[in-house]
Formats: sequence, structure tokens, C-alpha cells
Amino acid sequence: MNVSLTKKQKEYIENQIESGDFQNASKLVRDALRLHETYRHRVIVDLKAEIEKGWSAATSNRNVKDIIDSKRQNKTG
Repeated sequence: MNVSLTKKQKEYIENQIESGDFQNASKLVRDALRLHETYRHRVIVDLKAEIEKGWSAATSNRNVKDIIDSKRQNKTG
């Protein structure tokens, strides 16, 4: 597998290795992927919870135009 990195990303990796936080680039990338997986899982869980709240909430009698108008009034008011 080939991965292209920006100059800034390469410098960051080099700095992390030089500081002793990581032994090599592979360990840093594995750690970054674990963090990314955890973050993505949390985002998905949060989105599912928000969707469930929407499905479980009472039905509104307002239409899309009413909601948009209400938001615009809140910004200017």
C-alpha cells in the first residue's frame, strides 16, 4: 500500500518520532487510525441517537418555509 503525505504531515511524523512519542512512522499511523476509528464510531452513534430523537418526537404542524422563516427572524431579531 502506498500513501501520499503532504510536507506538513511528513514533518509532523518526523517530529513525533524525534520527540520519542513514537518509535517509527508505522506505529504513529496505526495509532492515528485507531483514533480515527474511535472518532468515526462516536460520530455514527451520535447521529443515530439524533435520528432516533427525530423519529420519536411529536409531529410538527410547521412546514419547511415556516421553519426557515423562524430561523431567519431569530438571526435578525
